[in-house]
Amino acid sequence: MEYWILIIVIMGISWLVSARLKSKFEKYSQVGTSTGLSGKEIAEKMLRDSGIRDVQVLSVPGQLTDHYNPLKKTVNLSPEVYHGRSVAAAAVAAHECGHAVQHAKSYLWLQMRSTLVPAVSFSSKYMTWILIGGILLLQVSEVPLIIGITLFAITTLFAFITLPVEFNASSRALVWLEGARITTRDEQVLAKDALKWAAMTYVVAALASLATLLYYISILMRRRD
Repeated sequence: MEYWILIIVIMGISWLVSARLKSKFEKYSQVGTSTGLSGKEIAEKMLRDSGIRDVQVLSVPGQLTDHYNPLKKTVNLSPEVYHGRSVAAAAVAAHECGHAVQHAKSYLWLQMRSTLVPAVSFSSKYMTWILIGGILLLQVSEVPLIIGITLFAITTLFAFITLPVEFNASSRALVWLEGARITTRDEQVLAKDALKWAAMTYVVAALASLATLLYYISILMRRRD
C-alpha cells in the first residue's frame, strides 16, 4: 500500500512538472531574443565557438524531440527550435550543443552514460517480463526475480547518471548564451528557468525508477522473511 501511495504521488508530481514545463516553453516560445537568431544559427555558432567542426545541426520531426546523437555527431532540433527565434529555442539549441561539447571534451558522466546504453537497451527489452515471471515463480525460486531486479537496477543507475549530464549541459549552455551575448540579462533569466524545468523531468523520472526498484527489492525481502 505504501508503495502504491508513493507511486501515485510521484506520478502526480511528474504530471505537474510536465505540465509546468509545457507551459514554460509555450510562454518563452513567444519571447524573441534580442539577436533574432534562429535555433539552428545559435547551435552552429556555439559549436564554432567551442571549436567543434564535425557536428551537424539537423531538423527532426516532432515536438520536444531535440537531442544530441554522439554516434552520428548530430545536434537534432525539433522544427520549432530549429526555426524558432525565441528564448525557448535558444535555450534548447544551446543545451543540445552542450552535450556535443561534453562529447568533444570527453566529459566523464557522459562517457559513463554512453557505456551503459547497450546494457540499458537490453534491460529495457526484457526486464518487465522477467520481473513478472520472477514474481509468479517466487515460491519456486528467487533467481528470476533477482535477475529482473538486477536489470531494473541498471536502468535506475542510468537514470541517475543522466542527471549530472543534463545539468552540466544546461550549465554550459547558459554560460555560453551569456558570454556570447545571445541573450540579454532578462532573457537569460527566462532561459535558465526553462532549462530548470526541463531538468526536473529527469529528476522525477530517476526518483520514480528508484521507488519502483525498491518495491521489487521489498517483494524479495518479504519472501525471505
